[in-house]
Amino acid sequence: MNNPTLAPGPVRLLDMTGKKGLIVGVANQHSLAWAAARNCHAAGADLALTYLNDKARPFVEPLAESLGAPLFLPCDVAHEGELEAVFATINETWGKLDFLVHAIAWAPATDLHGRLTDCSAEGFAQAMQVSCHSFIRMAKLSEPLMAQGGSLTTLSFIGAERVVDHYSLMGPVKAALEASVRYLAHELGPKGIRVNAISAGAIKTRAASGIEHFDELIRETETKSPLRRTVTADEVGRAALLLASDHTTAITGEILHVDAGFHVDGMVFH
Repeated sequence: MNNPTLAPGPVRLLDMTGKKGLIVGVANQHSLAWAAARNCHAAGADLALTYLNDKARPFVEPLAESLGAPLFLPCDVAHEGELEAVFATINETWGKLDFLVHAIAWAPATDLHGRLTDCSAEGFAQAMQVSCHSFIRMAKLSEPLMAQGGSLTTLSFIGAERVVDHYSLMGPVKAALEASVRYLAHELGPKGIRVNAISAGAIKTRAASGIEHFDELIRETETKSPLRRTVTADEVGRAALLLASDHTTAITGEILHVDAGFHVDGMVFH
């Protein structure tokens, strides 16, 4: 006799109705954070979106309005109190948070464009503060809002695992971010909070424009990845939606490669 517990159940569509999410890092319509926001909204989630500063607001506000985002807030993690104000508003408005997508990274140009050997202590510290420690801070602020569990997702890159020429300072910073994912998953798991990273393939975004010779990386990806192509922002956005959903409740501490398989066959760049 067949075991009824193994019988396939009905196929369920991914539904985020009633879920409350925070997306940090939308800069424009090409942002990976925007792709995540767009996909989560399409699945029914209510979103809080942030913008970096007054200069960035005109590029982000129309996007937030197009989704009918209930919350649209300034958030420069390097400015004292701004991140805490975002979470205070979420607590006052929703009283909970189901998922968070952290998609911010920054390093001083002089340090990013030089050798890691030559980077300044100040530049290294600033890159770590914005790109890595901000995720740890968000985890701490999310914890009391995720009493019923939740999902924290950040964005990484293959340069955290292997040398990518011209990625320089951001390689060690992203490596620290991926290690933080594992430790946060360990610490927050007992509360049902999952912590994962998406290691996204090479995509032309505003953040990527700061990396020298990025077009070479795109060409290498098209040549070396098993799928023989780059990935799209929407593919990364769908992965972010999946990790935020209840379809991945047993996945935590994971670095999910959404890179056309480049991490399998890719080589060191020169």
